Amino acid sequence: MSTGHGADSAPAPSTADDDIRTTDKGAAGRGPADLSQGPAGQGDRRGGGAAESAEPSQPSKPSQSSQPAKSSKPSMFSSLKIRNYRLFAMGQAVSNTGTWMQRIAQDWLVHSLTGSSTAVGITTALQFLPMLLFGLYGGVIADRCSKRKLLFVTQSTMGVIGLVLAALTLSGNVQVMHVYALAFALGLATVVDNPTRQTFVSEMVGPAQIRNAVSLNSANFQSARLVGPAVAGVLISAVGGGWAFLINGLSFGAPLIGLLLMRPGELYTSKPVRRGKGQLREGLRYVGGHPELLWPIVLVGFIGTFGFNFPIWLTAFTSDVFHAGAGTYGTLNFLMAVGSVAGALLAARRGQSRMRLMVGAALVFGVLEIAASLSPSYWLFAALMAPIGLAGLTFNVTANSSVQLASDPAMRGRVMSLFMMVFVGGTPIGGPIMGWITDVWGARTGFVAGGLISAVAAVAVALVLARLAGLRPAVSLRRGEPHLRFVPRTEVREPA
Repeated sequence: MSTGHGADSAPAPSTADDDIRTTDKGAAGRGPADLSQGPAGQGDRRGGGAAESAEPSQPSKPSQSSQPAKSSKPSMFSSLKIRNYRLFAMGQAVSNTGTWMQRIAQDWLVHSLTGSSTAVGITTALQFLPMLLFGLYGGVIADRCSKRKLLFVTQSTMGVIGLVLAALTLSGNVQVMHVYALAFALGLATVVDNPTRQTFVSEMVGPAQIRNAVSLNSANFQSARLVGPAVAGVLISAVGGGWAFLINGLSFGAPLIGLLLMRPGELYTSKPVRRGKGQLREGLRYVGGHPELLWPIVLVGFIGTFGFNFPIWLTAFTSDVFHAGAGTYGTLNFLMAVGSVAGALLAARRGQSRMRLMVGAALVFGVLEIAASLSPSYWLFAALMAPIGLAGLTFNVTANSSVQLASDPAMRGRVMSLFMMVFVGGTPIGGPIMGWITDVWGARTGFVAGGLISAVAAVAVALVLARLAGLRPAVSLRRGEPHLRFVPRTEVREPA
């Protein structure tokens, strides 16, 4: 799901200049996009020294006959007109459903074996620990190799891991240490799979369709969340979670078939980056020199680490607060997925990725988490799951597409590996912390802590971005005007 035009290696699409605002304030003073008007800026188009170890080349562009005609108005499903992406999306729909089934069954299995929210947090942490430790290496590998071939290896590996967990569970020999080990192994495969899969999307659809493809990928993943948890809840109650693991392992056959059926000549492939020294440091310097990349990634890190620990909170609320079973847990995940799908589809119709939308969605996400944690009844708690899903997905898609569109193609794998490293790699830190808080002080305290940290981080990053862009917050009490907006620092504040 990763892309970005940048540098001198790839021509920007005709729509790019309308969507990406370039700031020209020098390397040190380069500011992000205008919070009040513009989308994410792309900064210095020369890529911050990317050419030191790589020779970016113009992507080989398929013939126009293989691409859908451009429309003056964005279409919600325009990326699906592209055959390669359509195959990819169908395969991912099947695999994502199996993934969500395994997530629900795995959380419930660990909680059943141990009775501990901390154990659930440890399982989640082990699954994402490899991303924290080795995430940037995954981006380097993605930049160096054929992404289609690499995905075939990673998807096969993840399918085998699901089948092993199914065999252990169905045979009655599963122990929590087995789950820990397989979760860590899955994380190792994800280190390479995540940046490869995200950057491969740009090769399938090209730069003009990347926003739509990113949003549809999220809608795909979250739509599977509507089906997977419900099916997993039925299977757990009826025959046990082992069958959910088996279905997940087999589901990886769908994306493998899709990869085999693709037409390589219709891909927007770029020349792989040559092996060289210092490529990890080069990626970090590149992000550090571009505020429009750095600060969204910082915000993603805080919210990914502390705000997205739903396996911990929802299992704890289900068993300790509402005294219910796996069916209720699946229902809460289903409701959150409904909101997430709505957020993804709305994002697919949106023509721009704006910084103010990103920070606004992050703030709303944190506030809604706080409200849910204080809900006095199950029905109010459940009703807030959909808005939380919508706000969280809107934040994630906007941050994701903003970072991709502002990245140099030659640095794309490393930028997105850093993005994913802080988003999911922070879970080994936040998961055990939030699990411990939940065990010691209760589910409500753990949930409110995650929401509070998310809201505070959103406000802090918004102020930093505004300052870098030469803006300041302005408050107005006049009717018909925004009560809070960002204006240039030289603008005189009007009396309320």
